[in-house]
Amino acid sequence: MPTERTAGDQRALRLATGTALCLAASFGLALPIPFLAPVLALLFLATLNRPLPLKAGVVLALVAMLTTSIGLLLIALLRYYPVSGLLLIGLGLFVVFRFGLRGGNNLIVTFLVIGLTMISAAGTASFELALMVIGALVKGLLLAVIVVTLSHGLFPEPANAPPAPAAPTLPAEDVGRVALRATLIVLPAFLLALIDPARYLPIILKAVSLGQQSSTTTVRNAGRELLGSTLLGGALAILFWCALSLFVHLWMFFLWMLLFGLVLARKLYALSPTRFSPGFWLNSLITLIILLGQSVQDSAAGKDVYTAAAVRMGLFILVTLYACLMVHLLEPRRMNIA
Repeated sequence: MPTERTAGDQRALRLATGTALCLAASFGLALPIPFLAPVLALLFLATLNRPLPLKAGVVLALVAMLTTSIGLLLIALLRYYPVSGLLLIGLGLFVVFRFGLRGGNNLIVTFLVIGLTMISAAGTASFELALMVIGALVKGLLLAVIVVTLSHGLFPEPANAPPAPAAPTLPAEDVGRVALRATLIVLPAFLLALIDPARYLPIILKAVSLGQQSSTTTVRNAGRELLGSTLLGGALAILFWCALSLFVHLWMFFLWMLLFGLVLARKLYALSPTRFSPGFWLNSLITLIILLGQSVQDSAAGKDVYTAAAVRMGLFILVTLYACLMVHLLEPRRMNIA
């Protein structure tokens, strides 16, 4: 007789299938910034073990509206009063990260950070580019919600499944320091995107991921968690690209993503236990999707894929090393008093 799947099995299958479906659908529909939808779907599936209720969908829609509105309002400030604009965005990032560390929804935090950074940075280049990013966010959100609902229908949560463990909360005295650290991790990537938004917007998404990951990282494991997940994501992107090159087709894109997603999801849900945290595997998968998505877009545009990928990976490593430095500098020094 076939054995009944455990809650971990269902969650791993749901995450891998949903991410692969969203990736294939996003590229198949030629959405703007096509890697954004699968990243959102991945975050939904990793943080929610139940389908999105109607109320949550309405809240996310309102957050998306607020996100885009904030980004558009900041464009003029960045163009004409850049110092004031940067200070305001830095303050906004600090408040948003602080909200998340005090128990706020991580998805809402992600949307707000995207609005503060990606949309406002795109708008400094051209208003049309900002509208394109907004369109990508809205379309990616809609596609991610549809795919998440479908994934929960295909792989429902078992009735006797234990609830997901609550995220560890930081002591109140550490919230401000960790929020400042996450803000300082994101700001340099935002400044880089202001130079050439069309080229460096993915760096912001990576920095946001690092900023959130750093909230559960200590000095002892900063290099292993932050740099290790970035390097693993880059290595997996190279392996994925080589495998996809054997037979280039949208269905193969889906199948390879499904395979890679299953391998990482098993480790994320401790079905194949490792010494790394779930955040390590989640951020490895996010890095893989961003790097791979950019390479596919470069190939479609006729660009030199390997040079662009090498430059992009180099920037990801630099951003990650900077994040490790911030973790070291902003870790409290506890003095032993004899």
